Amino acid sequence: MSDVFLDGDPPIPLILRRSGRAKRISLRISQLDGRVTLTMPTRLPEREAMDFAREKETWIRKHLDARGSEVSVVLGAQIPLGGRMLTLVQGTGRRVEIGEETIAVPGKPERAGKRLAAYLKEVARDRLAGACDDYAALLGKPYNRISIRDTRSRWGSCTSDGGLMFSWRLIMTPPEVLDYVAAHEVAHLAEMNHSAAFWAGVERIYGPYKAPRSWLRKNGSDLHRYRFE
Repeated sequence: MSDVFLDGDPPIPLILRRSGRAKRISLRISQLDGRVTLTMPTRLPEREAMDFAREKETWIRKHLDARGSEVSVVLGAQIPLGGRMLTLVQGTGRRVEIGEETIAVPGKPERAGKRLAAYLKEVARDRLAGACDDYAALLGKPYNRISIRDTRSRWGSCTSDGGLMFSWRLIMTPPEVLDYVAAHEVAHLAEMNHSAAFWAGVERIYGPYKAPRSWLRKNGSDLHRYRFE
């Protein structure tokens, strides 16, 4: 793989990928991070792939614009938390403070994003652990452990030995969405599939789940625009 650029204002970075299995040129835009991948047959000249990308430039820019630009989490930025948009401000003292309209982060301004991310990961762990405890009790099946990561391909997972994993960015969603994902993964402790029995289990321990599931499908990728570096 290599990185190239499609000229324009602004230039569009492309990941150029050669594949022995590819029969034709294809384009894919990640809904999680907006990366544009141009896949081409191994022996095809690079200029042909770039010509293809230029023909699709309008389509690429349309989809990137619809996704929205990345948001650097710095003082003054607005970020979602619990389904509300809050403004990041300079805090005093030693603790992160969540207000009605603000998140106050103390310390050096240039480290506000990293400090807030660390705080949110701990809050997410506590919230998800509490939700999983409740749903596991309702299901009648215990889990073994919970891990929190910054995953891009899934919001949660469940292993055959009872390990639960979640994206910490769920703390940015409305509370009912976080609860739904917790219930979804806990339900896999009984059914390691997405059969009718599995969905019946989700509904039994969580309740009607279509609304939070729809919210996550529609808005979830947007949460990956926020950069806490």
